[in-house]
Amino acid sequence: MWRPPHAAPSSESLLISGKRCQRDGAPRCRSTALTEIVLMKMANILVPHDEAAADFIQKMKAGALMHADFKKVRNYQFHKKYFALVTFAFDQWEPRGGLTYQGQPVAKNKERFRKDLAILAGFFESTVNLKGEVRLEAKSISFAQMDEIQFEALYSATIDVILSRILTKYTRQDLDNVINQLLAFT
Repeated sequence: MWRPPHAAPSSESLLISGKRCQRDGAPRCRSTALTEIVLMKMANILVPHDEAAADFIQKMKAGALMHADFKKVRNYQFHKKYFALVTFAFDQWEPRGGLTYQGQPVAKNKERFRKDLAILAGFFESTVNLKGEVRLEAKSISFAQMDEIQFEALYSATIDVILSRILTKYTRQDLDNVINQLLAFT
């Protein structure tokens, strides 16, 4: 049974998407089924971070060349912190009362709220719809689409939006304290 290596304080995890390459070292690579594995840097080598990565490497033939695209894995705990922040702000937000659309009351929606926060924080793409109207679409925050540095910038800008538009009586420290308390209960 595979056991994860002891993580040194300076170790980093990397996500690798690979392609099989020719043995002669020629730059020609052919795509095979895309496999993503997580490796951890320890000293000057990369080691499997989990059992799936260990199995993948075990199945490689000796001398096989692989082409890899490296991407630093985002901190999952920070991802949870972002969603705790959005959830807390959503719970505190009260939209204008009495809004209707075609005679039906309009309810608030957490996913729409999260996307609106991202747009207001400057993380959006401009698109056009069939009517020729320009629309702003929130950028994806998926692990594959947004790296750690971009996610940290989104988090910080989201706090600025929340403090200026929703929790106007809070300081950044107040909000940080609340989010840390919420995370302590999960």
